[in-house]
Amino acid sequence: MSVVTYSLEMLNVNALNEKPKPQDLTVVEAEVKEFRFNRYLYQLVGESWGWTDKLEHSDEQWQEYANSESLRTWVGYYQGSIAGYFELKTQTAGNVELAYFGLAPQFIGKGLGGYLLSKAIKSAWSMEGVKRVWVHTCSLDHPSALANYQARGFEIYAKTTD
Repeated sequence: MSVVTYSLEMLNVNALNEKPKPQDLTVVEAEVKEFRFNRYLYQLVGESWGWTDKLEHSDEQWQEYANSESLRTWVGYYQGSIAGYFELKTQTAGNVELAYFGLAPQFIGKGLGGYLLSKAIKSAWSMEGVKRVWVHTCSLDHPSALANYQARGFEIYAKTTD
């Protein structure tokens, strides 16, 4: 089975088509870095979509990743439960990558993804010196993932098939 990967970007904060905040959803930054938490979020959200690139990482590799100065993590809580998360990774030349984004399985289809993505984009644009926010998704992700990115204002700049 071939996998299609889409690379998307937003070059201006004004391109953001923001979704309103759902009642009972709170999004907070995990300001204290804890690699086990990042690993847990990655597994919770990514298991359904075949996220495997970090599954075999050692504790040391997870620590290096999660403790990086360039990585920031936010978590969405719905009525006190983890509903989803996103990680933003600052890069050179004003680029910010939406490195990971998604909802926990029991919260998919409840109207939370559009706002959580809006919050991720606004958080990225609030960082100093940002000129471009980008993300990639693929045909293995949730069937609505690409549409959500595009609805929020991202535009495809590359498409590959493996």
